Amino acid sequence: MKLVVRVKLLPTPVQAAALEATLHACNQAATWAAGVAFEENARRPLELRKHTYVEIRFRWGLGAQAAQHAIKKTCDAYTTLKANLRAGRYGRPGTRRHTRASGKPVVFRPDAAQPYDDRMLSWQHQARTISIWTTAGRLKNVAFTGQAEHLEVLAAHRKGESDLVCQGGKWFLIATCEIAEATPNTHPAGFLGVDLGVVNITATSDGVRHAGRGINRMRENDRKLRSKLQKKNTKSARRRAKKYAGKEARRARDVNHKISKRIVAEAERTGRGIALEQLTGIRERARLRKPQRTTLHSWPFAQLGSFIAYKAKKAGVPVVYVDPAYTSQECSKCHHTERGNRPCQAVFSCRVCGFVDHADHNASHNIAHRGWYVWVCGAQSTAPELNLIA
Repeated sequence: MKLVVRVKLLPTPVQAAALEATLHACNQAATWAAGVAFEENARRPLELRKHTYVEIRFRWGLGAQAAQHAIKKTCDAYTTLKANLRAGRYGRPGTRRHTRASGKPVVFRPDAAQPYDDRMLSWQHQARTISIWTTAGRLKNVAFTGQAEHLEVLAAHRKGESDLVCQGGKWFLIATCEIAEATPNTHPAGFLGVDLGVVNITATSDGVRHAGRGINRMRENDRKLRSKLQKKNTKSARRRAKKYAGKEARRARDVNHKISKRIVAEAERTGRGIALEQLTGIRERARLRKPQRTTLHSWPFAQLGSFIAYKAKKAGVPVVYVDPAYTSQECSKCHHTERGNRPCQAVFSCRVCGFVDHADHNASHNIAHRGWYVWVCGAQSTAPELNLIA
């Protein structure tokens, strides 16, 4: 399976200037190539290469491999845009957002990621340095650092391209690693149901809940601060907003990693699989009041699900996805389904058999039951191929 390791570069000021110039040149070339692709309707690498390769080489001074990657990056961006338009992520055809997205060429940020292959980048793991191509020539002895366990994975399993990224003035390399999968558990002793929510981020069928009250309070404070700074719109306010940019996303990512690690460890220890809700399209299905929409849509449930999936795949734990419809209204004992079974948010009380339980705990049992039925019917475990572990 594929994982991604992010290492931090420690360039000198001269090396950082060369990396910055290289990144800007590559993205300017890719933006120009995107304009040509839009005008000529050449969205495939071979077609676009005929129109742009020579110009990119001599106009921006890119090497042969860098020019090839800039062209491929442009084509990949149009492929992604086409998929997003088809999936409806920019609204329906004819809407303003859809027209704005499809009616102009793709533009790359000056500091957008640039891919590097083994011809442009070499690693010296013992010395913890790299040799990397730039428009100013080959830079050698550029130091890098990272967590010890991540560097071990990098040294043993790195394979394929690495992306050069600049974030907040700091330089990173995101490297792809190919590691062997654990032997899958083909005979699980049941399934651990996981119910996702807002009040409780997760609730498992073992009765373990990861409360979201404190996290939601911090998220609300972040939103208020962001709104206050946007309204003020002074130089100092913009500077402060930039400082706090991404803080909520980083916190959510950290929480999702911790929760997913605990869930997978418990399933692996008990020899069970994991049953998750299939939440694709939840934003379109969920009918909530405006304040509730903000809370629901801002937490990255898809990220949490992908973290659980890839960690489970790494550990050999099977993962199945079930239909989430009415899991919160169905009794896990007699399976009677009724809206009145939920007298309040936290309580489930069946009107037929009288069973009473915490609502999220009851829903997680229903998810676990459905997960077993899905497994018996022959469903396969699914997990994303690429996720950050650093």
